[in-house]
Amino acid sequence: MFRTTRWTLVLRAQGDAPEAHAALGELCEAYWTPVFRFLRREGRDEDAARELTQEFFSRLLAGAGIQKADPVRGRFRSYLLGALKHFLADQKRHEGRLKRGGNVDVQSIDGNEASDTSPGLQVPDPSATVSDTWFDRQWALAIMDRSLHSVEVEFKSGGRERQFEVLKPWLMGDAEGLSQSDAATQLDLSAGAVKVAVHRLRKSFRAAVRAEIAQTVTEPDEVDAELRYLVQVLGSEP
Repeated sequence: MFRTTRWTLVLRAQGDAPEAHAALGELCEAYWTPVFRFLRREGRDEDAARELTQEFFSRLLAGAGIQKADPVRGRFRSYLLGALKHFLADQKRHEGRLKRGGNVDVQSIDGNEASDTSPGLQVPDPSATVSDTWFDRQWALAIMDRSLHSVEVEFKSGGRERQFEVLKPWLMGDAEGLSQSDAATQLDLSAGAVKVAVHRLRKSFRAAVRAEIAQTVTEPDEVDAELRYLVQVLGSEP
C-alpha cells in the first residue's frame, strides 16, 4: 500500500494543518542544496546565494503559496523550481524599481491574487540563465546523497559500519582497480559472502532511493517514472 507521503500530506491539507507545515518544512530542509546550487550557478557568490536561499525558504514556509500547488503535476521538485523562479522574478522586479528610485515592497511568492506566474503553474522565467535540467540534476544528486546516508545509518545501527565503508565503492561506481577478494580479506569473509553482501547493499540503496522519491510525489505509479527521469538527468552533462 502506498502510504501517505510528506508531499501528499502537504497537498491534502494545503499547508493549513500543523502536520502539513511540518512535512513541508522537512521537505524544504531536505532539498535546500539544489536551490542553493541553482543560485550559485547563476553567478552569485556563496554568501549571497546562501542568504537568498534562506530568504526563499523562509517565505515559502511562512506563506500560503502552497495553496497554488497543482496536485495534477504531482512532484515537489516541479513545485519547488516553479516557486523559485517566481521568487527570483519578484527579486528582479524589486531591484529594478529600486534602481529607478522606487521603494516598493517585494511581492511575496505566496501572493493571494491569481497569477500566471504563480508557483503552481510553473511558467518558465525567460531571463533565467540556468536550465531546468540542471536544477533537476542537482535534485537527483540530493536524492542520491540522502539515500546513501540512509543506508549508512542502517548499516551502522546494525553494527556493520566497517562493511559499509569497505563495500561502498561498489555502490558508488568507484570500485575500478579494487577486487572483491581484497574486500573479503579486509572483512574476514569468503569471496562468496562479499558478493552477496554487495548485492544486498545495492538492493538496500535502491530501496532507499525509491523511498526518498516517494516522499516527493503523490501517486505510486509516479515513483518509477521519476526514478527513470533522475537516472536520465544524472547521465546528462553537468
